[in-house]
This record gives sequence, structure tokens and C-alpha cells, in this order.
Amino acid sequence: MPATVGLIANPAAGRDIRRLTAHASVVPNHEKASIVRRVLHGLAAAGVDTVVYLADNAGIVAAAVDGGRPPVAMEPLGHRAHGWASDSTAAAGLLAAAGVGAIVTLGGDGTNRAVAAACGDVPLVAVSTGTNNVFPTMVDGTVAGLAAGLVATGAVDLDQVATRAKRVEVEAAGTADFALIDAAACTDPFVGSRAIWDPGRVRALVLTRAEPWSVGLSAIGGQLRPLAPHEPAGLYVELGDGPEVAAAVAPGMVARVPVAAWRLLRLGEPVVLGGGARTVALDGERELAVDGGATATVTLTGPLVVDIRATLAAAAGNDRPGGDRHG
Repeated sequence: MPATVGLIANPAAGRDIRRLTAHASVVPNHEKASIVRRVLHGLAAAGVDTVVYLADNAGIVAAAVDGGRPPVAMEPLGHRAHGWASDSTAAAGLLAAAGVGAIVTLGGDGTNRAVAAACGDVPLVAVSTGTNNVFPTMVDGTVAGLAAGLVATGAVDLDQVATRAKRVEVEAAGTADFALIDAAACTDPFVGSRAIWDPGRVRALVLTRAEPWSVGLSAIGGQLRPLAPHEPAGLYVELGDGPEVAAAVAPGMVARVPVAAWRLLRLGEPVVLGGGARTVALDGERELAVDGGATATVTLTGPLVVDIRATLAAAAGNDRPGGDRHG
């Protein structure tokens, strides 16, 4: 049966203001095209027939196949990209409706948040090319393509290699939205440039995961109480007068952040983000204007995420000669 995989490469990922306010590197579009090229060869090797892709306004996918015959059939989505986050959301919805077996994304936390808004139960293979890259994986495109292809063709059992991600559901001023990694109550009165890099403007955080080696606001929580992606809990952190922790809050920027209080949150337990907050940042970007606070809840309602290493390991086990199998 033909296997189809979706592809969304975000040209805006890795290009926000943190190139000026911190020391974040730029992932140029020609490098993203190279990654896409490797993804396509990985998909072909895994037996994928067709790739349905977002024809991005920077021509990343077009450049990936320029001057040569792609190893798989390529079909553009019927969506005109404008370079907005909504492009990724619209593309994810179209890919889900088309019944693709997996979606490969190139971007950071923000890109995958946009995709997660509409991908439904289509599993994601997230390749890191953004600024805050807690959700996606830093991995070679060939390997990512192999993993996506193995899932899409049914060569490995999806239930064994994919898990449901957590997310922070936020309600503020009559508006509902979500974050995959962190929701931050900020004192900034306006959304402005969106990207947030100054922890001094943050009053509280709700996190789905907290790892000491991460870069971004979730790294603050990682210094207090490491929280794994699969752990059935969230973490609430209130910033203010209290002991300081040192965390990599942006690329090349280690800050000493005072912490007033923190605690674990049960799944589904609501917490109020107040304390003078004027905006709420979702996965590192200010998105919501609030008036007097917001409510945040960690739930197990995020997208299905493919564990790339587990997928390749499972495939290796399936390919092992019969004499080497273990019962």
C-alpha cells in the first residue's frame, strides 16, 4: 500500500530577535534545503512513495530538489505560504486530512506548536532548526527521514515508538491557546517582537518539561526539579524574591534568576498566572494579552511524537536474522 509523508519546513525558524539580544545562530535556508534533501533520501530508503509538502515562500523544498530528480514523488499542498506561523498550522491540517502517515517538521518549539494545533493524531518527526529547540531533536535529516518512513510504512509499531506529548492549556481574557513546553506570564504590556529573552520580565512559568541542559525558560525549572517529557506532571515556577538559580535562558545567555516558589502540578490541575502579568508567552514567544491574569493547566493532549532512536532500534530488531532473535 502506498506510503505518504508530510513535510513542513519553516523558513522563519531560527531568525527571530534573539540573534541580536543573545548569541543565537542562524540556520540559513540553504542548510535547511540540505536537511530536506537528506530527509527525502531517508524516506525513500524506508519505502515511502510520496512526500506532500508545504511550498514555503522561501523555496526551501524547491531548492532541495533543484537540479536533480527527487528520490520520491513530490506533491505540493494547495496552500499559499506567506511566511506566517499560520502557514504551518494550515499545512498540518491539510496533511492530516490527506491521511499522511507522519509529518516531518523543520523548526523550533514555535514551529511545532503551530503544527500541533492542527495535526491531530498524525505522528510528528521534529527536526531542530529553530532557536528554542526543546521539543524537536537535533538529528541528521537522513535518520529523521528513515524514522518517519518506518512509521508511515508500518514497518515499526507506532504504539511502541511514539508517545503523546503534554501541553500547557492557557485561558486569558476569553481566549484559549496552548504551549508545548512553557507558558510564561510576562510584565510586557504588548506582544511586540514576540520573542522573549529577559527573565526579569517573567513573573511565573508553567512547564511540561524541565531539563537542566535545555536552552530557554524551561531551563529555569530544570535547575529546580528536572521533569521528563513522559512524566505525568507539570511544574509551576514563581519568580521573585528568593534563592537564585543559574540557567541558560537563551543561546549564549546564562542568567541568575531569583525563584520565589515552585511546585509540581498534577495533570489537569489549574493554576492562576497573575502577579501583574500583562502578556503570556507560549513556547518563548508572547502571544496573549491578559487583563489581571490567566489560567494554565498541563494536560496530556499534545501531539504524538516519534522517538527517532527507538524507531531505528525497533527496525534493527525486526531486520535481525531469525537466529539472532530473542523471545
